[in-house]
Amino acid sequence: MSEGTMQRRAQRVERDQRAKRRGRVLVCAAAVPVMLVAAGCSSDSGSGDSTDKAAKAAASASASPSPTVQAAAYGKLPEPCKVLSKKTLEDLVPKGKSGKEGKSDDISTRGSCSWNSLDNNGVKGSQFRWLNVSMLRFESDVTRGPADKLAQEHFEKQVQEAQAVEGAKSVKTEPVAGTGDQATAVRYDLKKKEGTFKQQTVVARVENVVVTLDYYGAGLAGDKTPSGADMLKDAKKAAKEAVGAVSEANGEGGGKAGGDPSKSPSKGASDEPSKDTEASPSKKPASKT
Repeated sequence: MSEGTMQRRAQRVERDQRAKRRGRVLVCAAAVPVMLVAAGCSSDSGSGDSTDKAAKAAASASASPSPTVQAAAYGKLPEPCKVLSKKTLEDLVPKGKSGKEGKSDDISTRGSCSWNSLDNNGVKGSQFRWLNVSMLRFESDVTRGPADKLAQEHFEKQVQEAQAVEGAKSVKTEPVAGTGDQATAVRYDLKKKEGTFKQQTVVARVENVVVTLDYYGAGLAGDKTPSGADMLKDAKKAAKEAVGAVSEANGEGGGKAGGDPSKSPSKGASDEPSKDTEASPSKKPASKT
């Protein structure tokens, strides 16, 4: 074999080897995009699933109803010193002047007014009377419950407090018909150095408002002790009148004073239920002035 032939054969072998190497490079290069595409598809698929799941969770959360509670039926209170008529005040506190309104940081949720009367007969003694009306209105709260339920709980608490006054004697409790949704009267005697005081407390609830009426009296300086039965009768009458004033203030014409079912619409809600403006009058010491 000539030298030229051998050289040409060597060149062909070298060309074949170079061609094979280029083929392998092209095959590898072609495989890389395929892998990237496959990886990209896999990544997109996972991302889509995650997005779908998040969207479904958000939709489920938005579809779930928010906690709700029935709104309060009564949205305001009457002026405390105007809940009783002039005639009623003349009967219960005949020597009383204008009522003294209690302090309140929100007159739409709490209010009170008190009157006192001293019929001074000199050496023959004196007749003392004290009257107080307080009103507390509750608002519905998602965490605590509907307003009328909160009012009922306060109603029960007020009755219990009236029954547990320190020093009370001959405590008697009875339901009061025809006054709001529910009403209870508590009566007892308190003996003090000035005389025996006859205490009457009537607690009534009308919708989401609790009315507490305290009425007590005594014969001083030797005058006779007033009739507890008569005072209780007057207290019940006054409590019914105060409950009627609450209903009228909310556009019901005093219907709930007679125990009629409420048909009033909701009036909205405030941040939280109120607390009593003052301490229970039954716990206050009697005064001669």
